[in-house]
Amino acid sequence: MAKFYQDDKQFVDMPLSIAPEQVLQTFTELSRDHNHSIPREQLQAFVQEHFQAKGQELQPWTPADWKDSPQFLQKISDAKLRVWAGQLHQLWKKLGKKMKPEVLSHPERFSLIYSEHPFIVPGGRFVEFYYWDSYWVMEGLLLSEMAETVKGMLQNFLDLVKTYGHVPNGGRVYYLQRSQPPLLTLMMDCYLTHTNDTTFLQENIETLALELDFWTKNRTVSVSLEGKNYLLNRYYVPYGGPRPESYSKDAELADTLPEGDREALWAELKAGAESGWDFSSRWLIGGPNSNSLSGIRTSKLVPVDLNAFLCQAEELMSKFYSRLGNDSQATKYRTLRAQRLAALNAVLWDEETGAWFDYDLENKKKNQEFYPSNLTPLWAGCFSDPGVADKALKYLEDSRILTYQYGIPTSLQKTGQQWDFPNAWAPLQDLVIRGLAKAPLPRAQEVAFQLAQNWIRTNFDVYSQKSAMYEKYDISNGGQPGGGGEYEVQEGFGWTNGVVLMLLDRYGDRLTSGSQLAFLEPHCLAATLLPSLLFSLLSR
Repeated sequence: MAKFYQDDKQFVDMPLSIAPEQVLQTFTELSRDHNHSIPREQLQAFVQEHFQAKGQELQPWTPADWKDSPQFLQKISDAKLRVWAGQLHQLWKKLGKKMKPEVLSHPERFSLIYSEHPFIVPGGRFVEFYYWDSYWVMEGLLLSEMAETVKGMLQNFLDLVKTYGHVPNGGRVYYLQRSQPPLLTLMMDCYLTHTNDTTFLQENIETLALELDFWTKNRTVSVSLEGKNYLLNRYYVPYGGPRPESYSKDAELADTLPEGDREALWAELKAGAESGWDFSSRWLIGGPNSNSLSGIRTSKLVPVDLNAFLCQAEELMSKFYSRLGNDSQATKYRTLRAQRLAALNAVLWDEETGAWFDYDLENKKKNQEFYPSNLTPLWAGCFSDPGVADKALKYLEDSRILTYQYGIPTSLQKTGQQWDFPNAWAPLQDLVIRGLAKAPLPRAQEVAFQLAQNWIRTNFDVYSQKSAMYEKYDISNGGQPGGGGEYEVQEGFGWTNGVVLMLLDRYGDRLTSGSQLAFLEPHCLAATLLPSLLFSLLSR
């Protein structure tokens, strides 16, 4: 392979200068003229002549509903944090993109999938939209009072479902074979909460149902346990071949395996990308080489977070149909949610540990390593035990997660993969923090605040040093931009900004920009809560 570019994604994102048939014909002739071994210089000249620079098909876009001072800024007491939040609010304009008309008129020249409405991108190498990133982006946009921007992004996703039957991983044709964590129904719920736009829901409710059908028909697996069968979902891509955006890496990795195992490896890598956790020790357990991607087996695991997301989506669909007066469909989704809840309890919940765990289909056991995703059902409200928050809190304490000062680690395993220690990711902070914050326990709510304080200070301190927000952070040494994985850490950054704005909105009257504090151990936490508890009792 020529490897003209350090990042394979750069090449597959470059538009063609002329029709693909002409490019292919010219390449075939060039290859024939050089006995199928084109010299590097001439190959490079061919690429320069027939391909345009990456990003030419997009243009900057300033959202029409962007305003100077959204109301949530006034809830932030700390002056430095308020200024910072205003700067993050400004970044929506920098991350706004819309497609040039030629993407519609000549789609064959672009890897970009045409979308009618402008959108917010993550940033850095990610100049197109991404599915699950957009959920936290939309949460931030709604706090910025940009509901029309959110509606347009939602419509883009709904249009994709109508065309392809699912929301692709991202906005490129090479992502069409795989999706990402299914959050479209949750996005609609966020939009409805802020706008009460029932007409938009009514127009699109069947499309939401169509997307959930994709996961039911294509990503369902049966788990037999103690004489009962439970239907749950997994990430699974039944197509081989290297990922185009990581072609050379996938091809080189496959060279280490027997030829008959290569297609299966590539399918598992795509399933790992579909999970959003590309890549992590979550998907490597039991492989022949524990830290090598050659041992990836994503489709052999039933993930906690995927099933919690679908559980919440089924609950929301029941509520949506009730709101629209369709009782039979509301009952259908209520039943589906109840069935999934029973499966989560039977297959993924571990009473002794007080958490849910991914289930290994091959070895018929839970993977009891720590991942923040283990607590996603708490975030999604997908549990029946009223004492689950207390058990989850004890699980965090027993795992010593609360001793980390700069954020919740993605795992406790250091593999060199980006979804492992020492990296911390914004959406995973939200899963744990909001899960605890929803609990009626004062202790859980205080832990949620402390976790929020830690994350805010890490993001604020790095921003103060580097004037940038990052997709992930290294929490092992004072909090720095993250690393590991297949590419350099990226700036921007859509979902990081969204989660920070959410935390500032929720805790703005308490959060501070001061020096980092060590997290409270359980006995210290109890001492902290005691005065407020006594005050509450005495004031009755």
